[in-house]
Amino acid sequence: MTELVGLADVRAARELLAGVTRTTPLEPSRPLSAALGGPTWLKCENLQRAGSYKVRGAYVRISRLSAEERGRGVVAASAGNHAQGVALAAGLVGTRATVFMPVNAPLPKVAATKGYGASVELVGNNVDESLVAAQTFAERTGAVLIHPFDHRDVIAGQGTVALEILEQCPEVKTIVTGVGGGGLVSGIAVVAKALRPDVRVIGVQAASAAAFPPSLRAGEPVRLPSFSTIADGIAVGRPGELTFTHVRKLVDEIVTVAEEDISRALLMLLERGKQVVEPAGAVGVAALLAGVVEVEAPVVAVLSGGNIDPLLMLRVIEHGLAAAGRYLRVTVRCSDRPGQLASLLAEIAEHRANVVDVEHQRANPHLRLGEVEVALSVETRGVEHSDTLISALRASGYQVVFAAEQ
Repeated sequence: MTELVGLADVRAARELLAGVTRTTPLEPSRPLSAALGGPTWLKCENLQRAGSYKVRGAYVRISRLSAEERGRGVVAASAGNHAQGVALAAGLVGTRATVFMPVNAPLPKVAATKGYGASVELVGNNVDESLVAAQTFAERTGAVLIHPFDHRDVIAGQGTVALEILEQCPEVKTIVTGVGGGGLVSGIAVVAKALRPDVRVIGVQAASAAAFPPSLRAGEPVRLPSFSTIADGIAVGRPGELTFTHVRKLVDEIVTVAEEDISRALLMLLERGKQVVEPAGAVGVAALLAGVVEVEAPVVAVLSGGNIDPLLMLRVIEHGLAAAGRYLRVTVRCSDRPGQLASLLAEIAEHRANVVDVEHQRANPHLRLGEVEVALSVETRGVEHSDTLISALRASGYQVVFAAEQ
């Protein structure tokens, strides 16, 4: 039997982290509180050093290495947050770090990892493949592998998040957090079940990269044949042996959210919460907004990281606006005569919608003679406003065609 991490382990980890990590703020969320009918808070680990909770576990693990082990250096595999945590922790402890990252890792995360002093190798298409390369490097060089989640010290370090939550919100009834390999949710569950057994701990995975549900059904860690999600920080194809044991015994529920849910959550956090959060850090909020889990308030959702590529942020914002019905993309077919485009745009303006871009095309073979196609991107105030605009255009004789209908 695998021995679980205990509350004493987490408290010892907290002593090691004194003066190293920040006690991140717990911020109230009015939109979530209104939606859930009770107080809802955001644990802002996106404001932690290196931009995520990962430095907690990484520092605890590396600080406990012997002088001889530190002399050999450390190696890690990560899509970005663990990489930065390891790089920062290694610098603080005084050892060199090599980090293997997927070839498609966000450039800001790669640059930040190098900025903290680590050597970076881009290998593999996902974290699982990068981890294999890191293990091979460790065997060849003697460097100590700092696993991103499947180690007692790492779980203990991540569990310090829950110690802070219970101090900041003693009345909490539900804690919701994202899950990749399971280190954070395992550490949170260790603390919650030791100090407050009545608190429900809920883990959230991206539906297109959810390894825990099939693993829990099988009774053992199961590897996904393939996985892909915008939430790169939790894109893990197989739970760890140690974390799986913790989740199975201590975590109350694992749920999944769609990519659209994640986009909506990111948009809400940015627009209403003024929080810059990466997709993996927003899945807990996504689950609450999507209503995929029943919760008892007060609720705390962990924003586990804020290291988002600005280019991805632009795409996610656009996608989130579209998912919320506030960004409409349609093609309008109408007669090709002088003034027709001006009339179309005037009608859209009359309904107080804002045209972002226009593409006017006559060369589509699907068009009839004397017909023109106008592709529009329009900002609206929501689904109801979009529906009203489309109905008005059709009532005026315009043929409105969506992408799926073409």
